[in-house]
This record gives sequence, C-alpha cells and structure tokens, in this order.
Amino acid sequence: MIIGGFQRFSLIDYPDKICAIVFTQGCNFRCPYCHNPELVDPKKFGIELKEDEILSFLGRRKGKLNAVTITGGEPLLQTDLSPFLSAIKRLGYLVKLDTNGSFPSRLKKIIELESVDYVAMDIKTSLAKYPQVIKTKIDTRKILDSIRLIMDSGLDYEFRTTIVKALFEKDDFYKIGQLIKNARLYVLQKFVPSKTLDDTFLDMKSCTDEELDCFKEIMDGFVQRCIIR
Repeated sequence: MIIGGFQRFSLIDYPDKICAIVFTQGCNFRCPYCHNPELVDPKKFGIELKEDEILSFLGRRKGKLNAVTITGGEPLLQTDLSPFLSAIKRLGYLVKLDTNGSFPSRLKKIIELESVDYVAMDIKTSLAKYPQVIKTKIDTRKILDSIRLIMDSGLDYEFRTTIVKALFEKDDFYKIGQLIKNARLYVLQKFVPSKTLDDTFLDMKSCTDEELDCFKEIMDGFVQRCIIR
C-alpha cells in the first residue's frame, strides 16, 4: 500500500458516520480539475505513510470513529488494497471505497471478500467524452462493468460527477442518466477552483445554482435520488 495522506476525522466523507480518511497515492486518470494533485502527479508526491501506524491509530480510536474512507488517487491501483481493507474491517470499522471505476475485476474481488460496505464511484462524463476529460485512453466497457457490479452488489453506494462548467452540456446528463438508470443515489458535485492538477483550471467558472438545478432535474428522471453537494 502506498499511502500519501491521512485525515483523522471527518463528518462529511462517509454518509451519517464519523470517519477517518486514507488517501492512496497514484492515479491512472489525469483529470485536469482534480482537487488532489499531490496524489496524482509524481512530481508532487509527499512522504509515504506506514500502514501499521494508521492501523494503530484506528485501533486506539475504536468507539470514537465509526468508519474509514479510502480515497485517492485511485485506491484500486494498489494491488495490496484488499488485505489493508480486511485489517480495517477486523478492527470493527465500516469501510467506504472511492473509485473511478476503471478496475472492475479488482472491485469485484473486494466486494466478494466483504471488505467494503459503501462504494462511491465517479462518473466523469458521458462515455464518449471520457478521453477528453480524463486525458488518457480507457476501455469504457470497464466503466460499464463497474456500474453494473456496484448496482448489483447489495451494498450502499453512490455515483457522482464533479461538474466543471466548460466540460459539460445538458446532453451529457441524459447520457449519464442512461448509464446509471434506477441507481439509488447520484451526486452532482460543484467544482470549486481552489486547487487543481492543471493550473489553468483555477480560472474556470463554476456552474451557477440555476445550472446545477437544471442538471438535477434531468437526473431526477433517471435515478431514485439526486442531490447537489
């Protein structure tokens, strides 16, 4: 496990739970608006943290924390993620996994091992526009496989999209809606240009509340619940 960061307390990163956050280092996407460039760009990588120290902290915080969120970067890049999650589960914590959905076979294994309780998957955009947004090639069938896997898993889950005004138009949401039709929860995340992988995106405009409401209205027609975060 290559761990690039650790947050000891959060009230917002696991729904209705008090959690700690583990940030894994490295990502196979290069979304220019990424809010965690220090976990994506190797030139910005910091000091790696030790698994044992994090597990020791979590052991001491039992009863005060309810859950642990694993985010990144892309956690499923870590080939030894599963035993780390199992160690957290043995301590009695709920585990939430954030993923970009590009490693469905690894995700399937973790779900089958009952190493995760909640999955949050980023839907970057409509499938045809994925290379434009993530700045790399991808087999979008993997995205579809992850969506189906999550929706059929029986776990709590959410799909979410960070809305950068320059990258989206209304038609994208009709296409996203078809991808995740009947999903339990879809989250529209407002882009905040405070820290980005590509510095030119610091000057990008955020969507207005009215625009987000319009996108929400579209998604309300496809999913069981849609919220703006």
